[in-house]
Amino acid sequence: MSDLFTVQGAGTPDGPLADRMRPRTLDEVVGQDHIVGPGRLLRRAIQADRLSSVIFYGPPGTGKTSLARVIANTTRAYFESLNAVLAGIKDIREAIDRSDERRRLYGKRTILFVDEVHRWNKAQQDALLPWVENGTVILVGATTENPFFEVNRALVSRSRIFQLKPLTAENLREAADRTLADTERGYGKWRVSFEEGALEHLVEVAGGDARSLLNALELAIETSVPWPPAEGTDILVSFEAAEESIQRRAVLYDRDGDYHFDTISAFIKSVRGSDPDAALYWLAKMVRAGEDPSFIFRRMIILASEDVGLADPAAINVVISCAEAFDRIGFPEGNFPLAHACLYLTTAPKSNTTLAFFDALAAVDKEDAEVPNNLRDANRDKEGFGHGEGYIYPHAYRDHWAAQQYLPTLLQGKTFYNPSRMGYEGKIREEVLRKRELQAALIMGDDIAFKENGADGEFLSWSASSKGREGWFKRLESGRSSLLLSDRDAILGQCSPARHHRILVAAANDGLLLWETLRRVPEGLAAALVDTEAAREALLRYTATIDEPEQPVIAVHPGPILPTPEEADAWFDCRSFDHIIAREPWRRGFGDTGPGAAFTAFAEAARRLLAEDGDIALLQSPPRMGERISRILCGDDGAEVLIRRLAEAEEAFFAAADAAGSGAGRWTWDAETLERSVTAAGFITTLTVLDQSEERLLTERDVSLWFNQERSSWGNFIQKALGEEDFFTLKDMLLRRAKQGPILWKWRSLLLKGETKI
Repeated sequence: MSDLFTVQGAGTPDGPLADRMRPRTLDEVVGQDHIVGPGRLLRRAIQADRLSSVIFYGPPGTGKTSLARVIANTTRAYFESLNAVLAGIKDIREAIDRSDERRRLYGKRTILFVDEVHRWNKAQQDALLPWVENGTVILVGATTENPFFEVNRALVSRSRIFQLKPLTAENLREAADRTLADTERGYGKWRVSFEEGALEHLVEVAGGDARSLLNALELAIETSVPWPPAEGTDILVSFEAAEESIQRRAVLYDRDGDYHFDTISAFIKSVRGSDPDAALYWLAKMVRAGEDPSFIFRRMIILASEDVGLADPAAINVVISCAEAFDRIGFPEGNFPLAHACLYLTTAPKSNTTLAFFDALAAVDKEDAEVPNNLRDANRDKEGFGHGEGYIYPHAYRDHWAAQQYLPTLLQGKTFYNPSRMGYEGKIREEVLRKRELQAALIMGDDIAFKENGADGEFLSWSASSKGREGWFKRLESGRSSLLLSDRDAILGQCSPARHHRILVAAANDGLLLWETLRRVPEGLAAALVDTEAAREALLRYTATIDEPEQPVIAVHPGPILPTPEEADAWFDCRSFDHIIAREPWRRGFGDTGPGAAFTAFAEAARRLLAEDGDIALLQSPPRMGERISRILCGDDGAEVLIRRLAEAEEAFFAAADAAGSGAGRWTWDAETLERSVTAAGFITTLTVLDQSEERLLTERDVSLWFNQERSSWGNFIQKALGEEDFFTLKDMLLRRAKQGPILWKWRSLLLKGETKI
């Protein structure tokens, strides 16, 4: 056993250059910004000393051991190190015993760094597993092999995987320049120069490996003059010396490792993509390489359900039959059933709707709901508790089906299965959707009655007993959810975030964009601004089960106003973001500034917060592009003249309301206002107008608020334009229309993307 502080020569003047130049702090780490850059998850965890078990995976020379050393220099926990090539079960047990003793006697955590962790066999990895599980040690593993294949699956599931990428030429040049300037650990004591192209050759041939570069740099410099020379000596490294100091790296190739998995991956993706030529090629390559046919058939059986599914229910039977045929005849004739199964799956229609099961699993994990009373076992508790009461026996009805509630009450309206239009599944799609709608009509009856009784403080102006109302109401609920999801996806679709990006969500009180952002940037940063402490606390309650370093960072800041880079750094440990997004950030108005000034102020603040090539994505609905009461009432017999006068008055209101002093431009701004204001801040803008609609049930409360001259700017203007008698006639007409059922409410929203790059 050894630790990172006692490795022979580590960091000492006579040690190898690559070891001497290892980073000591996060700021000295070269490259890997996607995992250790400002605001990234791993950086926050290391700085907060809240590291959980991690595995660093990447090619040699990308900084895995260096990151471990940074952790050793940063953490208050005790740090131990093992090399899986040299250490066995005995060493593991001794390290665990020491860690357990520190934990019990001193309450001190232990971080155990295991280099080349994939070198341990299953038994050795299993010996470590329970101690990682109970927190005796925090594992920091390093491996050049894919941990999902080479490391114990249970160990991987308890660790977060961070993939390190080969360093870029710019990263390697930075490492070289730092070495040449460092007077303590590098060659800053001498004046080192290179013939034209010599240093560039070292960088190019190193191929993303910092260790290879530094080893070559050390050899080239220290063989160019008698070593060590006096301080201040000029050292010129020739191109020939550079060529002799570095050899091209051998290509990493492991027939039992990534090669095996990459080839089966190419095969599966070719079959999924319905390319028979590519599928046959990769199949032939696996057979020629000696791949186990049972492994290939096993993956095709999975694919038959995962990627073909109900689009062709016979696919799984064909593949299993081919597998059984192969077992009977073997090679070489067994190539025929192999190719048969491959071609059948490749040319079959595709559907992945079986993945709906995992949505159901996620719902179970999220909410362990009770069984509805009508579905409970009536044989035991019917008399005492009424279990099973209300159950409808489907076989007693025509078509052997009847609408009733099967999902738990908490999941009413939830859908997991969305039938595709492919093959056989396309034939059953309409029937599935039809039955779902009929079930919704029955299920929502109780909910509507609940609302009518005033449980939500809102009076509904129609009765749940009216036929058909339940179904309409359910559709309204589903429509609102679909609308919100559509807005969310439209906004995030504008910026297309990568997993390691940093995103700032403005005006995030409802959490709609925040939770999806958190899912999309698991290795990056999901930061949010809310305008009250109560809103922040409400959002944080949803994050209680997430490990602290992985939680979104939420700060309180008024309205849609963005912070300064200094404030962002204080709140989020990050001064710049890849994307800034918001949905209806000005839903509460613009204050005293007016919309144009508010848009420009937001955009200017965003410019200061965005990284190079960053962007903003906003969705906002202008009132003047909204619904008109005159359109809703259009068609009312005998009132055509009054409705036309109302339409004229509404257009006048949205054209001149602000001139009358009712909102500093809040009613009259349009797409041009938004685009012009953001462009003025230096953005290249793309503006999309979205036609939106949803069915709404208007209530007496809604109508009363609109037709209140004192509280409603619209009501005040319309009453003055039409006169009091016509004004209240229109109110009565709208109340009658509301009682007739849902209204298709139409409006337009503006989706704006602003880019900083040219």
